[in-house]
Amino acid sequence: MITVKLYGLIRIESGIKEKQLEADSVKEVLDALKDCGIDHRNLNGCIILINGKSVNKRKKLEDGDTVVLMSPV
Repeated sequence: MITVKLYGLIRIESGIKEKQLEADSVKEVLDALKDCGIDHRNLNGCIILINGKSVNKRKKLEDGDTVVLMSPV
């Protein structure tokens, strides 16, 4: 299980602060969030952190990871 935390405009516009997901990669997380109704334009340019480290969309995830998505400033 992956914990996803949303910040900035992504959180404001979606109303979602935190979500638990089953995902193997950051891309799967982003796809799942799009399915929840989050605008893909907000996710395309977002800053992605896994366990506090900056990563890209191709990064693989492990059970227990925390993914933070922030809209750019």
